[in-house]
Amino acid sequence: MITDKMTAAFQKSSGGLFAEVEKADVGDSYRQLQKQGVRLLGWADPFMPDEAMPAHVRSALLKAISSPAATHYTAPVGNGELKIALAEKLLRVNHLKVDPFRNILITPGSDSGLYYAILPFINPGDEVLIPSPSYPNNFTDIEMMSGKVVPIELKAENGYQLDIREFKKKLSPRTKMVLLTHPNNPTTTIYNKQSLSDLRDFVVENDLVLVVDQAFEDFCYARELITPASLPGLFERTVSVFSFSKGMGLSGLRIAYLVAPDTIMDKLYANAVAVIGATSTSAQLAAIAALKDPSFMEVFASAFAYRAKKAYEIFSTVPKVKLLQPESGFLCWLDVSQLADSSEMVSYLLKEAKVSVNDGKNYGLGGEGHLRIVLGVYRDDEKLIGILEDIKKALCAYPSK
Repeated sequence: MITDKMTAAFQKSSGGLFAEVEKADVGDSYRQLQKQGVRLLGWADPFMPDEAMPAHVRSALLKAISSPAATHYTAPVGNGELKIALAEKLLRVNHLKVDPFRNILITPGSDSGLYYAILPFINPGDEVLIPSPSYPNNFTDIEMMSGKVVPIELKAENGYQLDIREFKKKLSPRTKMVLLTHPNNPTTTIYNKQSLSDLRDFVVENDLVLVVDQAFEDFCYARELITPASLPGLFERTVSVFSFSKGMGLSGLRIAYLVAPDTIMDKLYANAVAVIGATSTSAQLAAIAALKDPSFMEVFASAFAYRAKKAYEIFSTVPKVKLLQPESGFLCWLDVSQLADSSEMVSYLLKEAKVSVNDGKNYGLGGEGHLRIVLGVYRDDEKLIGILEDIKKALCAYPSK
């Protein structure tokens, strides 16, 4: 077969054309469930499928699309006005003082941004330490580059915090990078000061690269989020990935940005056009409007905090189900291992509750036996709470082992 000529990572993957694929972001089968009356709680897209864009951002987008510039490229490194606005946000929110024209690169979404952040550093056989469970693309990206994923299992009994002793056990002469999602997707963990301080020492002492995906940074309930690159000695060896999709609900605009020291950014600038191309001209102009008036995010913050609280209350009463209070974003990480295999439970909920959730197995080591439930979909809080009650009812009715 012609596919035998592909790399190993592509050969073993499936896009849903010849076999069933459970992952919500692969193929079109997941979206087809919606037409069958299934409630989709597996896609981390704020208020999907309902209205999420505020009026002033919509107005800016429509104006941009109607202008002559809409059909033309912006430079692959990004719109200058947008980067200036981002530099102000980075100082205010992330305590990072950056030069907008030397330290920021605009990308067409955080998935491509994450891939590009990793790409310059990985040679075949290089090892990457990844706290797990984690965002599936963290593993996939490394495998596509012929690197080796080295998972570091996070433990619920430790609040899913980093245990640097486990990192030291997995360190080898081939270790090149630590890849961190912070706050973590799917566990919602906000890594505390001790975890990040230990990680900083480990990365610096072993001369490693740190890549941090902060897509879920905007809504934190348990503690203040510390941006790793703001810690002494880390900015010089860190590439941070930020997104407009989760905090601002602008997923469809496909816009994100990388932040790195100019020594790294010079190489990223040089090759941006060959790998990621130019981000949408109109989307960048809409993003400027969003940054100038981000007050609309208060609606998301209020809804997601309420839903996190209610989800914990609802699922804490289900026998044999365990979870920790969600710490950030709009996800819920449910341990159903005492009830069933997580894949079996996903199928059961689809049939009995008409709800689709994510199988924890897709999130790597430590994900088996868990479900990722997205709390951020639908604009109506009570509609979402009603669906959670349906899940609870189905879980309570599940036949005992």
